[in-house]
Amino acid sequence: VQLQASGGGLVQAGDSLRLSCAAPGRIRSNYVMAWFRQAPGKEREFVAALRWTNTNTWYADSVKGRFTISTDNAKNTVYLQMNSLKPEDTAVYYCASGTPIVSTIRRVSSYSSWGQGTLVTVSS
Repeated sequence: VQLQASGGGLVQAGDSLRLSCAAPGRIRSNYVMAWFRQAPGKEREFVAALRWTNTNTWYADSVKGRFTISTDNAKNTVYLQMNSLKPEDTAVYYCASGTPIVSTIRRVSSYSSWGQGTLVTVSS
């Protein structure tokens, strides 16, 4: 599955931004869609995930309460609504899909398909 991420940009601290990740076809019900991010000089880290079939969600502690992952099933698209952005949220954001079990949802290695990344820059 080739994913297409979009929606990044330059914003100020406190602003909001919505990222989109479109899949070229129907997403299988057992799939998990996730967002990761990678800041310069750092490893790629988990941000949020959603199980397509029942919309269970998982969040990194650093974004809980500020970010929301959601879907538009008709458009085969997953979104990441980011509110109250902070400079430390600056990173390239990647969407991913795969079939991890719950205990491995936060692992980069659990996902087989990735989008190309979209840059989010938050100025202070």
